[in-house]
Amino acid sequence: MNVFAEKFADIKILRYSVPQFEVLDPKKKLYIYHLSQAALCGRDILWDQNNRYNLRIRAVLETIWTTFSGNRDSESFKLFEIYLKRVWFSNGIHHHYSTEKIPAGFSDSFFDELLAKSDWSDLSIPSGKSFESFISEIRDVIFNPSKEVKRVNLESDKDLIETSSNNYYQGVSQAEAEAFYANLKANAGPEPVSFGLNSTLVKESGQLTEIVWKLNGKYGKAIEQIVFWLNKATEYADNELQKKYIRSLILYYETGDLALFDQYSMDWVKELAGEVDFVNGFIEVYGDPLGIKGSWESIVNYKDTEATKRATILSQNAQWFEDHSPVNPEFKKTEVKGVSAKVIHVAMLGGDCYPATPIGINLPNAEWIREKHGSKSVTIENITQSYFLDSMNNGMLEEFAGSSEEIERAKTFGYLAGNLHTDLHECLGHGSGKVREGVNTEALKNYYSTIEETRADLFALYYIMDEQLIKLGLVPSEEAAKAEFDAYLRNGLLTQLTRIEPGKDIEESHMRNRQLIARWVYEAGKDQNIVEFVRKDEKTFVRINDYQKLRELFGQLLKEIQRIKSKGDFEAAKNLVEDYAVKVDRHLHAEILERFEKLGLAPYAGFLNPVYELKTWPCGTPYDVEIRYDEDYTSQMLRYSADFGLLPMVN
Repeated sequence: MNVFAEKFADIKILRYSVPQFEVLDPKKKLYIYHLSQAALCGRDILWDQNNRYNLRIRAVLETIWTTFSGNRDSESFKLFEIYLKRVWFSNGIHHHYSTEKIPAGFSDSFFDELLAKSDWSDLSIPSGKSFESFISEIRDVIFNPSKEVKRVNLESDKDLIETSSNNYYQGVSQAEAEAFYANLKANAGPEPVSFGLNSTLVKESGQLTEIVWKLNGKYGKAIEQIVFWLNKATEYADNELQKKYIRSLILYYETGDLALFDQYSMDWVKELAGEVDFVNGFIEVYGDPLGIKGSWESIVNYKDTEATKRATILSQNAQWFEDHSPVNPEFKKTEVKGVSAKVIHVAMLGGDCYPATPIGINLPNAEWIREKHGSKSVTIENITQSYFLDSMNNGMLEEFAGSSEEIERAKTFGYLAGNLHTDLHECLGHGSGKVREGVNTEALKNYYSTIEETRADLFALYYIMDEQLIKLGLVPSEEAAKAEFDAYLRNGLLTQLTRIEPGKDIEESHMRNRQLIARWVYEAGKDQNIVEFVRKDEKTFVRINDYQKLRELFGQLLKEIQRIKSKGDFEAAKNLVEDYAVKVDRHLHAEILERFEKLGLAPYAGFLNPVYELKTWPCGTPYDVEIRYDEDYTSQMLRYSADFGLLPMVN
């Protein structure tokens, strides 16, 4: 199967294979199929969460695409097509990484032509609006640069809610939201629910109230179908514990009771025997600058038994890693509980995991559940393999690696080291350490996500060069760790800048965390020349001169980052992020962009899902599932809108 599918703007679309799906037991294939349907039914939820105009704009753009009778070969129409594909990719009008509004690329006057030569007879205009007023509003959102500027604003000197264009809050200021949730948590005890995770906070008649996302509440039409397919999936579950946590998840969707989501999470963490697994719900909080509201996401997967052996070794030795961590003993867990890890193949991506997807996951996010019941970590092998296959011989490594030794190390050990970094990051990094009693994640506000990702990455970087990994048989030699150090600093200091527009700073939390680490160790090691920038042939490269001392610096920073999280030290978090993670060297940035442009590559990638076809007996009973990889990007996006467009334009 060809991994590469197509390229547009700053994006390339790839395919992932689902290894050995055809030879899975039919019951497991049917389990995957029904979970996959549930994974696709929440698509509209994410679109609406990202921005209140998204579903309306998608309907307009797709109507134009399918009915426009004008010249579809014109340059203007090609620009419209790129805009539509970018909106599809980002699940809305804001860039999936920078979160800034995507520029239309075509003119306002051409929009008039698109409107005039398209068929609007099947478009259902929201109640109370004329077609003219509806289109006028859409036009303003698309073309007015001061409207819906940024989905997630993290500038600490601004009101983070009022300057963010997501749809989690309505008519509420940052101070009001923070006070509202602080009041709820004040008397919640040591095992609080994740207040606000599944609701929109609104102000009505001067009072703050939550509109809960549940079966008979907001997003109910989509949740109804998610519940339908989860119920069907229960018939094919691998074991009774899976059936139990699916029932808890369904009841949570029906009632909106966050205590039921905690019950689901605790049972989900315990379940280790099943081959097929999934994530489904309002989970990650990156889309909310306050780190409270959960975006909807789903991943359906099954275990890679052979590759899981390395993750199992890590989880079985979790206590050793915790005990030998360089952090303050006060912030270490005396007893590591329930840390489990596996390597998976993803079978379906949905919501906030599609088309752009993580390469690893560690859940649940509730700190008290992690400390008392443990966490479950996964590395997504077929996704990392697709990335690796796509990267081979594209010229990126040769352009930005500083020596032939570095290139050879990357080709020999890069894939292993990258996967092991993800294992360490997800399995042990996120699951390590503890916070002081009474400290919660909201204490770090808009810096929490960056600090937490920094903590997990540092844990991985510190331990990937530990002799213990060689003793455990996870790496053949120290060269694997060197390959990861090379790659991490090369990315954090140079190549991730290809994702930033000229004149812009770094906004996305994972990119901030990578630059924070790379910049900090560069500055901290200057006197000893541990890491340096070198110039060769009028190009800038990164050279590591002492790998062991670099590891010591990773340990020093990990100690401080854990202290910041454990104590909820907002000022220290702010200073580290603002000093090291945000600002971009403009001259270096210009050079990197120029070198990257010559390669003709796209800095971002996402994935097409496979197509599953249910096979049934004449009586209607399903007996098998077939898989196909023949759907193109546009066809998949239009099919998803047609088959899973479950919500009205206004919610």
